Amino acid sequence: MTTGHDVLQAIARGERSAREVCEAAIACIEATDGQVNAFTGRTFERARAEADRVDALRGSGQPLPPLAGLPYAVKNLFDIEGVTTLAGSKINRELPPAREDAVLVQRLREAGAVLLGALNMDEYAYGFTTENTHEGPCHNPRDLTRIAGGSSGGSGAAVAAGQVPLTLGSDTNGSIRVPASLCGVWGLKPTFGRLSRRGSYPFVHSIDHLGPLADCVETLALGYDAMQGPDPLDPGCHALRVQPVMPRLWSGVQGLRIGVLGGYFHDHATPPARAAAALAAQTLGTRAEVTWPDAALGRSAAFLITASEGGSLHRDDLRTRPQDFEPLSVDRFISGLLQPVDWVLRAQRYRRVYRDRVNALFADWDLLIAPATPVPAPVIGTEWIEINGVRHPCRPAMGLLTQPVSFAGCPVVAAPMWPEGTGGLPIGVQLIAAPWREDLCLRAALVLQQAGVASAPTPALPQRGRE
Repeated sequence: MTTGHDVLQAIARGERSAREVCEAAIACIEATDGQVNAFTGRTFERARAEADRVDALRGSGQPLPPLAGLPYAVKNLFDIEGVTTLAGSKINRELPPAREDAVLVQRLREAGAVLLGALNMDEYAYGFTTENTHEGPCHNPRDLTRIAGGSSGGSGAAVAAGQVPLTLGSDTNGSIRVPASLCGVWGLKPTFGRLSRRGSYPFVHSIDHLGPLADCVETLALGYDAMQGPDPLDPGCHALRVQPVMPRLWSGVQGLRIGVLGGYFHDHATPPARAAAALAAQTLGTRAEVTWPDAALGRSAAFLITASEGGSLHRDDLRTRPQDFEPLSVDRFISGLLQPVDWVLRAQRYRRVYRDRVNALFADWDLLIAPATPVPAPVIGTEWIEINGVRHPCRPAMGLLTQPVSFAGCPVVAAPMWPEGTGGLPIGVQLIAAPWREDLCLRAALVLQQAGVASAPTPALPQRGRE
């Protein structure tokens, strides 16, 4: 399997040109996206121009930037200059094209990466399945009858299908980790406030995170490093300095205090999901079980804040044109508007208490392990799933194990595991660290990759264009 990291090394050695790599990615997208439906917009001419700039740098003898020639794509809530930012919606199609790139897109461009287009998602990021009514559902490359997860489903599917080695997504309640888990790719939800959100369409400003998905740990880490940095124009970006992870990536996990989350995370995971976490724990050298404080309460508070902030953002359109919203999201947005303000205020106050209780765990533990989703990818259209004998509505259940973690703001890498009992489907494991310690998550991820227990192979897909 050739990864994005391999591609970067080949370009750096002069074995491949950036334009050659770009054209190969375009050919793959054209051949497979009729089945996957990951892309909602294509920026192929821009990509060719960016690739040619990389090759021109090489031709002039200048040093290449760190992501020189690497193809990537972004969830369609990121601004792309000259492209309308859809955020998965019908209503946003009426907006003018973006005047400039989102900050993270700017940083990837400056690092030499080559943008191929915009990716499918749940409307306004409110969902875990990317069964988008306006664009059509995104299909999981591991089994085209199944969901890709969401809301960054196109971001997970594009990497899994081998269309691009790196994508950007957003994660409020699990929207990077769920697609990473179900599509079998690597995903990083950084610490809340780590990366600038300027130029991305918001969902829940007080919880939204942005981050990368990738085909290997090295690609993930390189993409993350390229996007780091303070942004004084984004009041939600709290990172004051760059903390590169690549220099520390190969440090291993020896000496780290590692635990496995039990209790809530055990009870809401099926046997294959628990087996994936157990295998990760065994590989990283631990059996210690840890209890995450108030996981169910944290998830409930996250739901209240999500519905309220999300609904408030779309208040005017919900009043005047509710018929233009996706049926899967409109009722949840409206219910969020109807919540008593006191409920939301209490949830926000509780969040401070919750974060303190969670952060106290990291006085004793450096890294915590948990399943990322309760089950592998359900079939598209599934309404209910069973978890340990209890029926759950499918869409919200995909976030059962991710919401308590993102509500605390901790950094997490989702590692693609392949346990028995899934019919050959992947299921992810969360590697969780204290705020600002993304390096620990990525170091553990690399150990799993090097041991061969976590990987993101590219499946064979029907070679047919968009129908």
